[in-house]
Amino acid sequence: MRVLRQIHARVLTRFLPISTLSFALSKIAAFCALSPLGDIYYARRVFSLIPNQNIFSWNSMIRGCSLIENPSREPVYLFRKLVKRGYPCPNSFTFAFVLKACSIVTAFEEGLQVHTRVLRSGFGSSPFVQTALVNFYAKCEQIGLAKMAFDEIPERNSVAWSTMISGYVKVGLFNEALDLFGEMQKAGVEPDGVTLVSIISACAGAGALDIGRWVHAYMEKQMIDANLELSTALVNMYARCGCIERAKEVFHEMPVKDTKVWSTMIVGLAIHGLSEDALEAFARMEEAKVKPNHVTFVGVLSACAHGGLVSEGWRYWSSMLESGIEPSMEHYGCMVDLLCRAGFAHEACNLVEDMAVPPDPVIWRTLLVGCKKSKMLDRGETIAEQLLELEPLNAENYILLSNFYASVSQWEKKSQVRKKMKEKGIKAVPGCSSIEVDGFVHEFAMGDWSHPETEELAKILRDISERVREFGHKPWISDVLHDVVDEEKESALGEHSERLAIAYGLLKTKAPAVIRIIKNLRVCWDCHEVTKIISKIYEREIIVRDRVRFHKFVNGTCSCRDFW
Repeated sequence: MRVLRQIHARVLTRFLPISTLSFALSKIAAFCALSPLGDIYYARRVFSLIPNQNIFSWNSMIRGCSLIENPSREPVYLFRKLVKRGYPCPNSFTFAFVLKACSIVTAFEEGLQVHTRVLRSGFGSSPFVQTALVNFYAKCEQIGLAKMAFDEIPERNSVAWSTMISGYVKVGLFNEALDLFGEMQKAGVEPDGVTLVSIISACAGAGALDIGRWVHAYMEKQMIDANLELSTALVNMYARCGCIERAKEVFHEMPVKDTKVWSTMIVGLAIHGLSEDALEAFARMEEAKVKPNHVTFVGVLSACAHGGLVSEGWRYWSSMLESGIEPSMEHYGCMVDLLCRAGFAHEACNLVEDMAVPPDPVIWRTLLVGCKKSKMLDRGETIAEQLLELEPLNAENYILLSNFYASVSQWEKKSQVRKKMKEKGIKAVPGCSSIEVDGFVHEFAMGDWSHPETEELAKILRDISERVREFGHKPWISDVLHDVVDEEKESALGEHSERLAIAYGLLKTKAPAVIRIIKNLRVCWDCHEVTKIISKIYEREIIVRDRVRFHKFVNGTCSCRDFW
């Protein structure tokens, strides 16, 4: 910048023609706005002194103002000023840059206005602008509009494909992202590193281990550099797909490890219930002088919660505060979970009362479960009131309250809760489980018999039911909400989504292949017990990822040690 300021001074002291002066100042402003060595404040001053601001200088400022550490709506204001002046006219780069700026600050209304002007100006067919539109709508989580813009691009390059795929991943449509990746391959477009990060993230979300392994092998075959971002994505994918040992291997092979990958590894170990390993990894992270962030402590506190390590949890909580990290809702959630799991619901309630911010519904639900475990009726009812006030139409809240009353034998109150659900038309979120077989993800919902291999599936389920009963298992039907007889409740348990997925795994795979299941809800107690028995009588390793953590079932035992 020092040399550039000298050049700027020389330009101003020379009596240059207006056109030459404008050209020189535009170049200086562009460098200051866009270079990592530049200064956006200086760029603004130089820009204001340009006699005839051309479209290059406007584009540089619009783009540069969106690259600063704390971006604002300034690029949008600059664009409006440009349009109001009427000259110079915006070009395809102008529209692309301002759309990118709108995507960064989620300025949806302003982006819609820009899109309208794109169409009026005749730039709607520019691939550069079309890709920017896909990115804008995807970043604003308007995935339907993003797909419409994507479909209008006649010749899609890797950037357009990658943008659409990452958009699906951002909103949690992992299977759609994987399907689009398949279309990208059929179109003959080679994925770049950015695309691969999105696909690996989609595999992590969908539990698509086979595809994730294929992507990893593809990287090695094509000799794609496994940079920090890609390697971190692989660690996360293997951990979230139940291959924690493979995640460890990728992690240990990394020559450089930053805060993000350490945090990813610690969180991965925590959700697998490997509490001691997670805390040991944190100790190694500190030894390596890598500074932990808020995600790191989420992993550490989660590890304490899954291991029932109360004193350690308080120690790490204090360490977090001493390091200057303000507790977030996630940190409070981990501590409340830890205390409630360990039977300290009263202490958990006290912690929540001292929170600097109002608790979210997740924390209230955790407290309600803790009160159920500790038989704290009055406190539980007060918490339920807070919860229903925050989310009066969330079925999970009513189910938790119903189960809470059942746990303290308050049958009349439980009946009233169920009645209120019916009156309000509130239906429970159906359990949904998925399993990947030969690269295809199969989804099952509770009681859904629409799968094309239903008959074979029913035979496996009957065999499971008979063999589990012979083993001595008695169904745990108290948590089944339906107002039906016990036989029907038992039947409902037998059709839980994870059992359908496990049955499909037994049908389509052979030992020693691991059966890997992903469920959108927590595993119920009865399914947990049944899965332990299945792992023993069928001699199969079964890994289930529910909403909270992983359960690894081997020879009749679970890695959670019945503490989840």
